[in-house]
Amino acid sequence: MTVPDYHKYYHGKTILVTGGAGAIGSNLTRALGELGAKLVIVLDDLSSAARWNVPSLSNVLFVEGSILDEVELKRVFFEGPDLVFHLAALFANQNSIDHPETDLLVNGLGTLKLAQYARLAGVKRFVYASSGCSIYGSNAPLPLTEEFMSLHLSSPYQITKMLGELYCNFFQYHYDLPTVKARFFNSYGPGELPGQYRNVIPNFIYWAMRGEPLPITGTGEETRDFTYVGDIVDGLLRAGYFDAAVGQEFNLASGKETRIIDLAKMINEQVGNRAGIKFAERRKWDTKSRLLASVDRAQQLIGYKPATSFEEGLKNTVAWFRDSWEPIEAAARFGPGISSAVRGRNC
Repeated sequence: MTVPDYHKYYHGKTILVTGGAGAIGSNLTRALGELGAKLVIVLDDLSSAARWNVPSLSNVLFVEGSILDEVELKRVFFEGPDLVFHLAALFANQNSIDHPETDLLVNGLGTLKLAQYARLAGVKRFVYASSGCSIYGSNAPLPLTEEFMSLHLSSPYQITKMLGELYCNFFQYHYDLPTVKARFFNSYGPGELPGQYRNVIPNFIYWAMRGEPLPITGTGEETRDFTYVGDIVDGLLRAGYFDAAVGQEFNLASGKETRIIDLAKMINEQVGNRAGIKFAERRKWDTKSRLLASVDRAQQLIGYKPATSFEEGLKNTVAWFRDSWEPIEAAARFGPGISSAVRGRNC
């Protein structure tokens, strides 16, 4: 089988992945390590991830620390990374509402610091993990295309994800730092831990495996564009290679809608959970009844084409939960007294 050029490109490279212990970050780190990178540096403070999720490869260096810590930033940039994949963030909407100042520090100032160090270090590509669930607001026409942006955002997380894109624009045009803005949509897959501020799929699987009813906020007719982590990783690898991506923003999505009630039923069926579902009041910030992204620009610029069906991706995720149940159960974090602790988060 012929190895694609964008896979060969990473051989011998030194790469920094912030947030590399998370679901997307750990899968990206593994892919880069297996593609023969000279060194993959993971910087993660483990505030929403687990150390055991970082791949144990000889060319992976794990550094526990914050993107706000100057000492840790100097340490990782001393290694001379060729590329930076900036995935670290305070995730996500409800977390930002509960902790708006921390959200601004991590997602705003943290991104600014990363871009400053990347510029000074002469990094060849700075790939920023943006959020399609955030940038477009609640009234954008579907399917969502990159030309539409909204100032009518409903959470600090959405605001700071937009801020990160604007910082990328600034560094691109003022300092010629080659930046790429990849907008993720409802990522899911092996590697994502359940928890108070996590996504609906890992939480649904977690509760189903515990024999609990799955809580749906709203009617269940709401849709989301769920994107398998393997497809997002492939999109990121392409974003770090193709010159056409520089200075651009594009969606990394599946381009398909799935109803939340269908998702819940599929998970209960796969897990064998007979507790069913229950309905709860919609969160105030959750203003989107549907989400569907266009991936036309990503296809044109970098050849992105999602290859994993939702059924296959969900099956892989459930299998990962079963194989890793003990550490997952130990790492699951559901704090008392906060609304998102008992509700499944859709986006």
